[in-house]
Amino acid sequence: MAHGLPRKIRIAFIVQALLASLAVLLGGYLVSLVIKHGLVHVVLQEEADYYWQLHEASPVQPPPNTRNIRGYLLETGQSSLSLPKDLRPLEPGFHELKAADQLVLVDQRPAGRLYLVFLRSQAQRAAFWFGVVPVLITLLGIYGASWLTYRASWRIVSPVNWLARRVSQWDPRYPDASELAAERLPADVQGEARQLAAALHSLASRVGQHVARERNFTRDASHELRTPLTVIRMASDMALSTPELDPRLQRSLGRIQRAGRDMEAVIDAFLILAREADIEPQAEWFDVADIVRYEVNNAREMLAGRPVELTLEVVGNNHLLLAPPRVMHVVVSNLLRNACAYTDTGTIAVEVGNDRVVVRDSGIGMTEESLARVFEPFFRAEPARPLGTGLGLSIVRRLCERFGWRIELESAPGQGTTATVHFG
Repeated sequence: MAHGLPRKIRIAFIVQALLASLAVLLGGYLVSLVIKHGLVHVVLQEEADYYWQLHEASPVQPPPNTRNIRGYLLETGQSSLSLPKDLRPLEPGFHELKAADQLVLVDQRPAGRLYLVFLRSQAQRAAFWFGVVPVLITLLGIYGASWLTYRASWRIVSPVNWLARRVSQWDPRYPDASELAAERLPADVQGEARQLAAALHSLASRVGQHVARERNFTRDASHELRTPLTVIRMASDMALSTPELDPRLQRSLGRIQRAGRDMEAVIDAFLILAREADIEPQAEWFDVADIVRYEVNNAREMLAGRPVELTLEVVGNNHLLLAPPRVMHVVVSNLLRNACAYTDTGTIAVEVGNDRVVVRDSGIGMTEESLARVFEPFFRAEPARPLGTGLGLSIVRRLCERFGWRIELESAPGQGTTATVHFG
């Protein structure tokens, strides 16, 4: 990616120089027009006034005839044939004769008409020296000042540009900030740029340490957390194999065994969420209906003694899914746990389709405001209820997003809630 700060500064100076050039050129053009028409007109008019003053003192005074101005006098009553052909049709006023390369002032007085002729080439020469040349000098000054200012600005922003290039080359997972160490910074990185480099170096070092700690945790936790759970499960299996076991104790051991399996599934799900997104977890083909059936049986124990009917319906014949099975355990168990927690009486219906799992309850439901916040961590639609911490649906959504699934919730106060997980 091209770094935009130097480019923007370059474009800004180019635009500034172009606008200044246009303004100066326009000013030069106007100056040339003023010189050719305004100034020449004034000079000729003053020359005419001066001549008429001399004419009053001495009627035989000849018209002006200099290097730049040539005059013709047509006294009252004389024929205009004595005038040059180009001047004969002219009326009193100022005229520009492009064909003859002349600027002409015709001044009418009682004694006659005075024709003063000024060569356009002389006017253009004056316009060049008093209009074009100053414009060129001004443009060169503007370009020189713009170039010097651009170079100064470039030196100011070059340290920031250097920092941007270095930071853009970092790997977000393993940021290497060694080049930003104080002893390795270029000499021109001073002031605020050096402070920024120091802050980025410190931040990258902390991020690297954080990534290392997270990597070590996900590696160690997968082993250390499984070890006691394996002991619990094996001990419960051995205890359940004891003959003539008391039924009450047998039920308790069964619950311990199922809780151990659930805990292993939760640990696996948390470790998947803790890993980086580009690290694919181990996946296998499994039957979604089998997992949902297992979680439904666990949920029936939560509803023991409560007037709530829990049903399961399996629709279709293709329920295979490629994913970590324990993730599906966590998703379905959280949805069922929520349904059981917020349904005091009525029904909870679970449906397994070819591309979805639906959990529908007749519980207390949620308002639109609660439905909009239901996936926020620690949010609970009814905080007074003792069950739940408000993390279940947040975990469910994160797991669904991790594997490309989509979860939808529909709810209304007093009419229950329907949660649908789409796999397609």
